[in-house]
Amino acid sequence: MIIGSNLLFFENLPSTNIQTSDILRKNNLQEGTIIYTNYQSAGKGYSGNSWESEKDKNLLISIVLFPSFMKPEDQFYISMTISLGICDFLLRFIPGCSIKWPNDIYVNNDKIAGILIENSVSGNKIDFTIAGIGLNINQEKFLSNAPNPVSLCLLSGISYDLPACMNKLVTDLDKRYKQLITGNSSEIKKEYISKLYRLNEWSKFKDIRGNFTGRILTVGDYGRIKIEKQNREINEYSFKEIEFIH
Repeated sequence: MIIGSNLLFFENLPSTNIQTSDILRKNNLQEGTIIYTNYQSAGKGYSGNSWESEKDKNLLISIVLFPSFMKPEDQFYISMTISLGICDFLLRFIPGCSIKWPNDIYVNNDKIAGILIENSVSGNKIDFTIAGIGLNINQEKFLSNAPNPVSLCLLSGISYDLPACMNKLVTDLDKRYKQLITGNSSEIKKEYISKLYRLNEWSKFKDIRGNFTGRILTVGDYGRIKIEKQNREINEYSFKEIEFIH
């Protein structure tokens, strides 16, 4: 086992990613170390968003990886790998899991998990990666203005044992990371694309030129999403250049 080989628990943290970064600045950690907590007071999401999580209800973890076998320009494969590991876990319990590009996990049209990948790159090498995951398990009420949160409990009507869920999630993430290590990146990308939220469905989007209707075709190099507009124009977008309109 790589992911989950070392577990460090903290009862409360501002953010597991921040805590992990602080530890890495002062100490060496073995690859696959997981920092986790029961409560985050300042959980970090993509683009500076916060992550709401009720105490003792969800899985809040950060994973330390040293993907020295990868080139910096291929770093989106880490996000794809983590996304698939979370989907593998969810599919143990419920159907309808998809990945909303670039880093949210959806069940039907609701968000059940978020991922924050932070890579430290120097030259032509990834020094380390911190993969933060917030996964809603038993939370039944969400108080923030997030538009569409959901949890495993809300979807199934069942309350789950968090340590057991943690073990299953770690197993699934570790299996996917080993798939990446062994060079099976093409299969990872193929599976990631097949699970994309609204793949090939006409949907509303917004880019720098305004609102439009388009459909997701694939994900290209560097993790850019490829979208076809109704006039058959095809564009690629990097992170923050495009958003869904619900």
